[in-house]
Amino acid sequence: MSRLRVESFTISLDGFGAGPEQSLECPLGVGGESLHGWFLGTRSWQQMHGQEGGEGGIDDDFAARGFKDVGAWILGRNMFGPVRGAWPDAEWKGWWGDNPPYHVPVFVLTHHARASIPMAGGTTFHFVTGGIHEALAQARQAAGERDVRIGGGVSTIQQYLRARLIDEMHVAVSPVLLGRGERLFDGLDLRALGYDCEQYSGSPKAAHFVLRRKAS
Repeated sequence: MSRLRVESFTISLDGFGAGPEQSLECPLGVGGESLHGWFLGTRSWQQMHGQEGGEGGIDDDFAARGFKDVGAWILGRNMFGPVRGAWPDAEWKGWWGDNPPYHVPVFVLTHHARASIPMAGGTTFHFVTGGIHEALAQARQAAGERDVRIGGGVSTIQQYLRARLIDEMHVAVSPVLLGRGERLFDGLDLRALGYDCEQYSGSPKAAHFVLRRKAS
């Protein structure tokens, strides 16, 4: 069976995975964009946007591995856009423009049904109203033998952690302080849930940790 992975999810030194007050102008919340300096400078990020250059090294290694062998994604609704409640229309199609960086099926958790949205480059957004287990079942079917990646946000990752469904999780810790927002590990006892830290390394821009769930 394919694995369920979290990759390149970045938190601040004080534990926040997103800033407060997400909006169209601040997709990651106030101050949230400062978390991702380690990723935005990598060669992998530049290649995703059809550009040359960027840095190699540890940060790029982690950025690149996040896209390896991924056959489907799961996103929380806030990761898809700032719209809340019922969809007012079909105009909003995500943060990324006409050609999102996923290039595989993406399953968006929501309480409000919406028709699937095919995009350029192989991405199709599917909207799942049946909860995290239904989204995972659909994503695994779409992914085949490849893995499923959870893109976030904080609440979505927490739900899958509590259900002990995440097999592997890469967390990057950025040397910034947000002060408020959404804390990734609030209310979670990762050891009791069966997770251990099995790898860590660092660069001047981030510390990288890989957590894996022990076989039960």
